[in-house]
Amino acid sequence: MEIKVLGPGCSRCQQTEKVVKEAVAEAGVEAQIEKVSDVMKIAGYGVFGTPAVVIDGVVKSVGKIPDKEEVKRWLNP
Repeated sequence: MEIKVLGPGCSRCQQTEKVVKEAVAEAGVEAQIEKVSDVMKIAGYGVFGTPAVVIDGVVKSVGKIPDKEEVKRWLNP
């Protein structure tokens, strides 16, 4: 599983990355988490609000910090 946290590095983006890492650890799934801060790469996902979360190429969240339970649901569909 490949998870990307999209954002320029603001505090909301950092919080989103933390929530995603905690959810992955608690769910016990294998995932590579990548922080993407390049504006052009972020725009390539059709995302114009941050923070955003992309799992296996699918945009799951835009413009908000998801809660941990929500992220866990994304990890175990």
